[in-house]
Amino acid sequence: MNTYIEGILILAGINLMAVLGLSLLTGFTGLFSFGHAGFMAIGGYTSAMLSVKFNCPFIPAVLAGGLVASFFSMIIGKLTLNLKGDYFCIATLGFGEAIRLILDNVQYFGGARGWPGIPNSTNIWNVLAFNIIAVLFLANLIRSRHGRNLIAIREEELASQVIGINVFKHKMISLMISAAYAGIAGGLMAHYMTFLQPKMFSLVKSTELTIIVIFGGLGSISGSVLGALILTALPEFLRSVSQWRLVFYGLAVIFIMISRPEGLMGGYELTPSSLKKLLIRFKNRSQGKVKGLEGGNK
Repeated sequence: MNTYIEGILILAGINLMAVLGLSLLTGFTGLFSFGHAGFMAIGGYTSAMLSVKFNCPFIPAVLAGGLVASFFSMIIGKLTLNLKGDYFCIATLGFGEAIRLILDNVQYFGGARGWPGIPNSTNIWNVLAFNIIAVLFLANLIRSRHGRNLIAIREEELASQVIGINVFKHKMISLMISAAYAGIAGGLMAHYMTFLQPKMFSLVKSTELTIIVIFGGLGSISGSVLGALILTALPEFLRSVSQWRLVFYGLAVIFIMISRPEGLMGGYELTPSSLKKLLIRFKNRSQGKVKGLEGGNK
């Protein structure tokens, strides 16, 4: 495989890990977060510390990054999950920026200058393995009773409480799983870039992840996968227009948002049964066109 294309796919897979977690929180639970870059930073620096300082193997170090990010999300969740409306979003934004500023001043991790020398362990195969496991776990979670409760909370929180759903508990579980996904993504990024710097996890990164979730379609795992692939690769394909590439990237995103507000998938999933139905529908349409042409010729 071409090294350049492989690099884009690895970055897309890393973004996908964080996007899947954010999709659970935003798309299926209805909680908008602008602090997931903070969870990525926690996961990235934790896994890097275990690898560099304690010679921990790659996989355990990355998983530990996810667990530590999940632990921090539990603390933040206890303080913020009772907030209503935009206040939770603002609280997560503050958390993400606080993590970045703290890392800027912790010299043990290199401070604002960054932390070089992290082992280069992330490759296309372990990223793909993490992605497949993450997608399967999330798909089964959404189909479970817990997943149905999350969707009920997203649609109508008050009615969910009335029928006996523990709203706070389910929100907390959703936030912790979402943060674990982001922490694993941060660990994979650390071992791919071999260098970490706090500004890599700024508000821009959190916004990028949120855009991908909305672009793919809220409440769609398939949409998150497509969104991560397209929006990670798009800036690279636009490199030929040099400094204008981010302008065209923004225009492309705005165009999709306006022309298809529900996102690429709009809450639908690409399952084997849905693909079969699409193929049957396409086949029937093709046969209908052929018959119509034959009738016209007669």
